[in-house]
Amino acid sequence: MKYILRHFRESEYPLLEDFLYEAIFIPEGVEPPPRDIVSKPELQVYVVDFGSRKGDLALCAFADGKIVGAVWGRIMNDYGHIDDETPSLAISLYKEFRGKGIGTALMRAVIAAYREAGYKRLSLAVQKANYAVKMYEKVGFKTISENDEEYIMTINRE
Repeated sequence: MKYILRHFRESEYPLLEDFLYEAIFIPEGVEPPPRDIVSKPELQVYVVDFGSRKGDLALCAFADGKIVGAVWGRIMNDYGHIDDETPSLAISLYKEFRGKGIGTALMRAVIAAYREAGYKRLSLAVQKANYAVKMYEKVGFKTISENDEEYIMTINRE
């Protein structure tokens, strides 16, 4: 599969809501939530006024003439919040583009972009049952805490 990775353009930031919905982990056999779930305040923290806050950075995978995947981060009080200096990440791909190495390439690219911007650490939260846990570990994330359902993972670039 041919794709390119690039920064989101400001005019494309509204697409982050679509990718936020795609980022919701839905276990096998569970009914997906309604699309308007992304309007809840605890999820809007990932996208509201994107591009205007410290640490806002978004990359996308472009294939077949459209954006097919996104990884973005910002310093926010979300599920993966560590401190006010560490951006938390979110990543998702449309289903038909998963399992092709695009997510791994996006993660490596966003890690490099944040390092270049001077950030020393990144964080994320992931449900334990999510197959993406292995990919996060492969690119260097380590679990620093957990609860019954999810891991909080970080990658340090000192």
